[in-house]
Amino acid sequence: MLRSADTFVPLYRGGEGPPLVCLHGFLDTWRTWELVLPALERRHEVFAPTLPGHAGGAELPDPLDGEALLALVVRLLDDAGLERAHIVGNSLGGYLALRLAALGRAESVVALAPAGGWAEGDDSWVDVVENQRSLQESLEPFVPLADEITSTVEGRRMVTELVVESFEHIPAELLAHQLRGAARCAARPMVDLALREGWSLDAERIDCPVRIVWGTSDRVLPWPDAAARYRTDWLPQADWVLLDGVGHAPQLDVPLETAALINGFS
Repeated sequence: MLRSADTFVPLYRGGEGPPLVCLHGFLDTWRTWELVLPALERRHEVFAPTLPGHAGGAELPDPLDGEALLALVVRLLDDAGLERAHIVGNSLGGYLALRLAALGRAESVVALAPAGGWAEGDDSWVDVVENQRSLQESLEPFVPLADEITSTVEGRRMVTELVVESFEHIPAELLAHQLRGAARCAARPMVDLALREGWSLDAERIDCPVRIVWGTSDRVLPWPDAAARYRTDWLPQADWVLLDGVGHAPQLDVPLETAALINGFS
């Protein structure tokens, strides 16, 4: 699955079985799922697209609003011939997975630290979103150095410290790709969208099984504050799984355990 440094493939599809859609988080690409793909493909036909506005994905419309972004994700499923599917998503992808479920497009959802779950009146999410924008805008000078940075243990720790606790097993080439991809993301319009519209979910319309997985060491969306609205208002009845000592991206941090949590629910 290695790709050349300057190539961003828009999607991945492989495996056999009931369809499983994998939606990545903000600043990422579909390749965040590479470490769990072998296990997932033993049970599923996996469809992993890169989201609109991200490196390799479709362009965002101008102007952009929440319904337009969701419509683009719906189109990805439609173009793939998937009326309904099991869906797994991380962060922004987890939030979008739940919104797809509210549209009746999901057989089940496994949401890994889904975005948008701060309690009403808790404005700390604004700082999180602004920090993500600042981080993204700082990455461009490092793109030519991506391979050099990820060739050392110190460099690999630097580029992973916000999203995982365990990084030694993640291939350097994948981390270099993620650094380049984050720098190529059209972050500003999506950040502006979040700041303008906030987060909403028609949770009462979700009628499929939902599992929510959260790492207790998540540094991007810290447990439990970033999960408050999911826990109390939106999806308290979901199957909740806490992963001790795991960061924001369990599919990278603990891929075997994450694949088992997905396959055991979908």
